[in-house]
Amino acid sequence: MFADFLIPFLLVGLAEFADKTQLLIIVLSSKTKKYLNLFWGIILAFAIVDGIAIIAGSLLAHLISPNIMKIIAGGIFIFFGIITLIKREEEIKYNKKELNPFITGFLLIFISEWGDKTQIAAATFATQYNPWLVFLGVMLAMSLMSILSIFLGNVLMKKIKPKTMSIISGLLFIAIGIFTLITLWI
Repeated sequence: MFADFLIPFLLVGLAEFADKTQLLIIVLSSKTKKYLNLFWGIILAFAIVDGIAIIAGSLLAHLISPNIMKIIAGGIFIFFGIITLIKREEEIKYNKKELNPFITGFLLIFISEWGDKTQIAAATFATQYNPWLVFLGVMLAMSLMSILSIFLGNVLMKKIKPKTMSIISGLLFIAIGIFTLITLWI
């Protein structure tokens, strides 16, 4: 019973370390001061996506093509990167009305996690272990990794000028988008 929680927790946590999702969370957290709102949006997205994977198990792979989700996610990342890069300098300064971190975090994580290795791992674990304990282990791993990424984004924002951070963020979004699309052919 303990393995039903511990194995998904450890393996998903390790798989998520330095994953594109965590890089995305670092970028998002560097753009807001509402870290708790961002965190809850991210966690809700993880709960839905991984919850569906756990409930559906291996059937999910037959219902939603991971390639379709990768194309959509890659396009969205590139779009956000371009938008970030073309902002005028006066818009780069933090504007509380400009960014809703809950919605932004939720949407980007929700879209990027479909077909991700951790979602597939969660579905696989659910076929072998108690689904409720798998869900708890996966959610704890994702929560801890997200907190770490939000903290890192906050630290970076204090050390790097907003304009520089905006350029880095835009380029990272584009790079993640391109990498997501390239993985379709590798």
